Amino acid sequence: MSRDLPPLNALRAFEAAARLQSVSRAAEELHVTHGAVSRQIRVLEEQLGLGLFDKDGRGVKLTAAGVRLRDATSEAFERLRDTCATLRRETEERPFVLGCSGSLLARWFIPRLDRLQRELPELRLQLSASQGELDPRSAEVDATLLFADPPWPSDMQVFELAPERIGPVLSPRYGNHAQLAAALPEALYAEPLLHTTSRPQAWPQWAHAQGLAPERLQQGQGFEHLYYLLEAAAAGLGVAIAPQTLVADDLRAGRLVAPWGFVETSGCLALWTRRADPRSERLAHWLREELTT
Repeated sequence: MSRDLPPLNALRAFEAAARLQSVSRAAEELHVTHGAVSRQIRVLEEQLGLGLFDKDGRGVKLTAAGVRLRDATSEAFERLRDTCATLRRETEERPFVLGCSGSLLARWFIPRLDRLQRELPELRLQLSASQGELDPRSAEVDATLLFADPPWPSDMQVFELAPERIGPVLSPRYGNHAQLAAALPEALYAEPLLHTTSRPQAWPQWAHAQGLAPERLQQGQGFEHLYYLLEAAAAGLGVAIAPQTLVADDLRAGRLVAPWGFVETSGCLALWTRRADPRSERLAHWLREELTT
């Protein structure tokens, strides 16, 4: 005797029709047509080799076999619903671990964390700062926030949040700030340019966009992390190149200035997750809104 189950769609259609005692109401509940429910019930009857419903005027009446199957399917689907609800609740209750670079965390995310916690209190966010290369596939995080270039890998769900824009920034206390800020970008040929060892292509990218010759730029002090780079720029040690997102608060506060503006790169700030998760979708929506205000 075969122990194969009939198609799940057929069992769902039968369970709904039997519970509601109406094919039409079952179709409404399942968001399908009356004919679709009827066809699924016929498939089930053919596989079982017996009838499950008798015509009863304008409605339907279960046969003895139909009553037995209704009781079994109702119990099974109720257990499934309860188990899924429990799993969803447990998922919502555990912390949502977000991986992020230390620089992005310190300069953009943490200043907005209080607002995020007020607006998405159910998220129970736990932050995981990385000083090295971020791994979105790590099992230790639920999602990862990072700058990256498409195309995106097919095994990841990626929410694009905002295009990456980079540009030179310097302190208002920098030695010849006033003259430099009023000059054309070519004036940077004579300046020591601060950079990060993790983003050596940033200055050449910006130079190409401005029509400058990257080989004429003078590489100044290098820093391992963007956070240190921007602190050095704020201390007046030179001109740094940085994503606009990471210096937005410093520009508003007047701690840094960006005389030549910013240019878009091919990348963007994105939220990566290994699997579909409603919490990732809510966080991505919040981040997207925050980045555009």
